[in-house]
Amino acid sequence: MKKFLRTASLAACYGVVAMATSISTAHAAEWPSDDIRLVVPYAPGGTTDVLSRRVADLLGDVLDANVVVENRPGAGSTVATGRFARGGRGIDHTLLMGSAGLTIGAAIYPGLAYDPVEDFTFLQNLIDIPNVMVVPANSPYNSVAEFVEAAKEKNMAFSHSGVGSSIHMSGELFKTLTGAKMTAVPFAGSAASLPALLSGDVDVSFENMPAVLSHIKSGDLKALAVTSAERSKYLPDVPTLREVGDYNLDQFVTTAWFGLIAHKTFPQEAQDTMRKALDTVMQRQEFLDFVSQLGAEPGQVSGEEFRKFIAADVVRWQKVAEQAGISQ
Repeated sequence: MKKFLRTASLAACYGVVAMATSISTAHAAEWPSDDIRLVVPYAPGGTTDVLSRRVADLLGDVLDANVVVENRPGAGSTVATGRFARGGRGIDHTLLMGSAGLTIGAAIYPGLAYDPVEDFTFLQNLIDIPNVMVVPANSPYNSVAEFVEAAKEKNMAFSHSGVGSSIHMSGELFKTLTGAKMTAVPFAGSAASLPALLSGDVDVSFENMPAVLSHIKSGDLKALAVTSAERSKYLPDVPTLREVGDYNLDQFVTTAWFGLIAHKTFPQEAQDTMRKALDTVMQRQEFLDFVSQLGAEPGQVSGEEFRKFIAADVVRWQKVAEQAGISQ
C-alpha cells in the first residue's frame, strides 16, 4: 500500500511538472499577445521613420501581429528615449527604433535620466548608412586634400540637419581631426539643408547617403569621400576618409546606424521570438531591396555585440563633443 501511495505521489509530481512545463511553453509561444508598438523618436518622413514603417510591415507579416508605429520627436531623440526607458504599462510589447541619436544624445545632453547602455535590451542592428563628404558641383575642390589645405587658410561653412545629428557630428569629427577651419550651419532637417549645399551657400556637408546619392549621380554634387570603413558599392570610385590617411583621417570611420531596442525588462521569450523574426525579415528580398534603395548595408551585430558597439559609440561621441565644445 505504501509503495502504491509513493508511486502515485511521484506520478502526481511528474504530472504537475509536466503541466508547468506545458504552460510555460504555451506562454512563450503566445508572445506577442497584444499589438506591438514601435516608437520612432523623430518626426515622420525621415530615414528613421521610413525604415521603421518598412520593418513594421515585414515584422507584422512574420509574427502575424499588428505592429503600430508611433512618432515621438524631440531633443535629438532623447525625449522619446527617456520616456521609453521609464518603462510602464505595455513595455513588454514596445520597441524603440534606435539610431546614432541614442549615442550622440548621451554625449551632448548632460544629466539624462537614463543610461544609454544599461537601461535597454539591444535586439538587432538593422542597417548602417555611410555619410558622404559632398561639395557643390561648382566647388573648386576635387579631393579631400585640396579641401583641407584650403580650410587651413580660410573658414569653411558646413551644413547639417540639426545639432547632434550624425551629419553634424561627422563634420565636427572631421574638423577636430584635420584642424580645418569650419563653421557649422544648422538647418531643420536634410530637406532644408540640401538646397543651401546645392546652391553653394555652404561649402561642404557630411550628408547621409540616401539624401545625396541621386544628386551625386546627376552631377549636382561632388562626392569627395565616404565615412564608412570600406568603400560603398553604390559609389565604388569614391575613397573612404580612412583611405585618405593624411590629416589623422585614418581614424575617421562612422556610419548612421539603426537598430531595434527593447526595455531592459523585455521578457526572454519575447527576445527569442523577436530575434528569430528579425533574422527572417533581414533575409527577405523586400528588406534587401529596401536597403539597396537607401544606399545602406544590412546590420551585422545583435545582442551582446550590439550592446558593446553602443557602449563604444557613446565614448567616441563624448570625446568629439568635448573637443568641439558641444553641449545642450
